[in-house]
Amino acid sequence: MAQIKITLVNSPIGRIPAQRKTVKALGLGKLNSSVVKEGTPAILGMVNSISHLVKVEKEA
Repeated sequence: MAQIKITLVNSPIGRIPAQRKTVKALGLGKLNSSVVKEGTPAILGMVNSISHLVKVEKEA
C-alpha cells in the first residue's frame, strides 16, 4: 500500500464529536501537524469523513 501524508489544516473546534475523535484517532493534534500513514481502506475512510479539515498528499 502507498504511504499518505495527512496534515490538519482546519480546526476541529465546533465540529461534531465524531469528527473530533477521528482527528485524534489519526494522531493529529495542533494545526499544521502531520502524520504519515499507510493508505489502507480504514485510514482512507477516516480521511474521507474529515476531508474538509485535512490535506492529503502521496508520500514518495
